[in-house]
Amino acid sequence: MNITFTQQEEDFRQEIRDFLADELPKDWDPLGQAGQTPEQRHAFTRDMAKRLANKGWLTLAWPQQYGGQGRSIMEQVIYREEMSYWNVPGTDLGTGAISWVGPVLMIAGTEDQKREHLPPIARAERYWCTLYSEPGSGSDLASLQTSALRDGDDYVINGQKIWTSSAHIADWGWLAARTNPDAPKHRGISLFMLDMKSPGVQVRPIVNMAGSHEFNEVYFDDVRVPSANLVGQEDRGWYTLALALDFERSGVGYSATARRTLESLTQYAKETERGGAPLSQDPHVRRKLARRFVETEISRWLSYKVAWMQSQDMVPNAEASMSKMYGTELTQRVARTGMEILGMAGQLSQGSKWAPLSGHVQRSYLMSTSSTIAAGTSEIQRNIVAQRGLGLPR
Repeated sequence: MNITFTQQEEDFRQEIRDFLADELPKDWDPLGQAGQTPEQRHAFTRDMAKRLANKGWLTLAWPQQYGGQGRSIMEQVIYREEMSYWNVPGTDLGTGAISWVGPVLMIAGTEDQKREHLPPIARAERYWCTLYSEPGSGSDLASLQTSALRDGDDYVINGQKIWTSSAHIADWGWLAARTNPDAPKHRGISLFMLDMKSPGVQVRPIVNMAGSHEFNEVYFDDVRVPSANLVGQEDRGWYTLALALDFERSGVGYSATARRTLESLTQYAKETERGGAPLSQDPHVRRKLARRFVETEISRWLSYKVAWMQSQDMVPNAEASMSKMYGTELTQRVARTGMEILGMAGQLSQGSKWAPLSGHVQRSYLMSTSSTIAAGTSEIQRNIVAQRGLGLPR
């Protein structure tokens, strides 16, 4: 691997930073905007997505014929890194629109599907959610039971999904359902595009332990989906779905977010005294921060390797799992370190005027619990690394 950013790529990074300096509010806090209502956050997210779309950055790496700029993989990773470092909202139009819905449609979608869905995504006009997980189907996603039975020109959907991020704001859903209950579990699944306003779709909120509404349960009661919304071949959706998951696991955002948090913790340690001396002089605090910074750089270079392999037309299968696994576990370690440094004050939540770093560390500590579960558990990632990367037996 040879990672040396070209002058063009470094110029692009600076262009992004200049843009964000102009477009983000002057009091923007990358650690989180305490005090904003969900409605205010959503309104700003949509507004920011429009600005990114107007720059052509929302679909940066998409081919030009689909509304993208056809930029390189390395420019894409620079963009994602800067967006994550500054915690810029609106970069994926809900969950997955940019990362896998669009790219998979380009590969497996019909021309009508591409014309219908790709332009509104590129213009930041259509938000998506991903309807995969079910109460009994998480890591073993192929065991899903939501059914899609053919009835004339429609499929009739019945079942339930859970942990669906963005379902409450999504216009469309990227749905995996079982079309052949008698086939082996990997061979009877199909992939659909679902209008979330369809009769029979019910979205119920799930409030997480950090007090945020990001997840949802989604119920389907005789929901009719036109057969024209089937993506790829019937009963072959698992292979299309697996292709979509490959777009999800680059991992550069983990190190960028961790780096921003650690920089804020370092500044806090310099400015906060305990026992008559700054926390930054405490050898235990210094060691903890130093270890996390080293691990953050490891995570960063693991994700750079994934991007470099893609730029060389290589498939970073095990490498992407390494990046995802290490990055999510790093997120948890950084959050724990933050709680240890802040002490009792780390328990104060966003909204408290006494909360250090606007309550970001407490929220990160709670939110990071799910990071090693979502998008493929660490156990699954280790299996992929062992079997596909090291050639170990099942």
